[in-house]
Amino acid sequence: MQVTAKMSLKKRIMYMMFVAFLIFILLTIRIGFIQFVQGAELSYMAYNQQSLDRKINPKRGTIYDATGKNILAVSATVETVTVNPVNIKDSDKEKVAKALSDIFSLDYETILKRVRKRSSIETIVRKVDKEKTDELRLWMKENNITSGINIDEDTKRYYPNNELASHFIGFCGSDNQGLDGIEAKYEDILKGSQGRIIKVTDAKGGEIEDSSEDYISAVDGKDIVTTIDMTIQSIAEKYLKEACIDNVCTDGGNVIIMNPKNGDVLAMATYPSYNLNDPFTITDDTLKSTWDTLTTTEKNINLQQMWRNKAIADTYEPGSTFKLVTASAALQEGITQTDKAGEFTCTGGIEIAGVRMKCWRYYRPHGAESLRQALMNSCNPVFIGLGQKIGVQKYYSYLEKFGFLEKTGIELPGEAKGIFLAQNKVGPVELATISFGQRFEVTPLQMVSAVSAIANKGIKMKPRVVKKIINPLTNEEEEISPVEVGRVIEEKTANDVLSMMESVVAEGTGKNAQVKGFRVGRKNRNIRRWSKYQ
Repeated sequence: MQVTAKMSLKKRIMYMMFVAFLIFILLTIRIGFIQFVQGAELSYMAYNQQSLDRKINPKRGTIYDATGKNILAVSATVETVTVNPVNIKDSDKEKVAKALSDIFSLDYETILKRVRKRSSIETIVRKVDKEKTDELRLWMKENNITSGINIDEDTKRYYPNNELASHFIGFCGSDNQGLDGIEAKYEDILKGSQGRIIKVTDAKGGEIEDSSEDYISAVDGKDIVTTIDMTIQSIAEKYLKEACIDNVCTDGGNVIIMNPKNGDVLAMATYPSYNLNDPFTITDDTLKSTWDTLTTTEKNINLQQMWRNKAIADTYEPGSTFKLVTASAALQEGITQTDKAGEFTCTGGIEIAGVRMKCWRYYRPHGAESLRQALMNSCNPVFIGLGQKIGVQKYYSYLEKFGFLEKTGIELPGEAKGIFLAQNKVGPVELATISFGQRFEVTPLQMVSAVSAIANKGIKMKPRVVKKIINPLTNEEEEISPVEVGRVIEEKTANDVLSMMESVVAEGTGKNAQVKGFRVGRKNRNIRRWSKYQ
């Protein structure tokens, strides 16, 4: 019996040792898992729990007009107020909430909830003027509140000219991020990099006595010098607005002014515009009266429409202005000459594939004409005939050269491209309508770029919106060189077309564009639509 008892005790001891050993192995595995698998994550969580990390926003780069002197967008210094609820005494929480709500005109109950939260940091108000935060500083001093309330430097975007070049410049959101225009396209250059204030706390987020703050400075964004000339932009916007109002243009309008030699966009005006300092307030009076009844989706759609840069995002039927492209292609291919008397005859219409197409002046035909006279008279049948001689394949090669089949590549968001039939679907009738500018669509920017190529002796330039980037810390300047896309037509052809455009203004349908003391060339878009087939 004693032997049996001894054996039973020995087994129990062995069993307990085995269990202890097994527990030791499991604990070792668990410690190893925590150390090597979860170590980085747990260290990160501990750091977040035991540190206050307040962000410092950099000053966003300034946007200038082409002179480098006139400011289009600038960031001003403001301040942001946050609280560390765990560092505010329970007896002071209501008093702090009352002061914050009174000084910054905020809802007391909302602020009280934030002050009472068991969190390390809560934002009270962003981007307020210093005179308001100075009131808070004075109140803190008078009430001996030395911890739990933080006042940090921040920045706010301002647009000194309100509506000027609004669709070109764009605007920023509440977090200083560019949301449209130059502000969005050059976000990475303008935004700079955030700074931080880091302070070690205890596990509950409370302050540790004698602990110091680590201050990492923000790096301000770089400045941008655009191609927009503020004087030219102002004039363009003034007369565009007058024209739209006088002619009851319900869809608004736009104006683009470009330097043909380097592609610089000197003005890009869209009407109606909006206030960059208040971009979420609708400008349409009819919409204003029903705004509160709209759904969130409907409001967003209308805001997007108001912000839309129609000069690059919308397409339109160019009409007779497109006769410049047909004339350029025909002259370049040697199909016609500028001043061969009686080369064409307008009888009031032309028949293509069994379909008769009328001239806009079908009731009193133009009769015998040269190409110059046909352009001056904006005679559809002449350009229809030229289009047929050029042919679909060759004509589409010129559309490609002039840049109508792709985007221009302008450094602005939301650009569209021309809308044309696929080349293999274009028959004689379709080619005829394209030849005088109808039954397809292009963007205003594409049309301006194409005509500028003619004005630039046949060389097409990529539209340029930024000339220079400046580092305000070092004053280093980065020049943005003009980009040559390529030759579209020969210099002689370009000069011939320019000469005919001058004749349109001097003697033809564009006489209203004459400016005393200046040479002006033009091809106006006839308001009349071509007549239906007969």
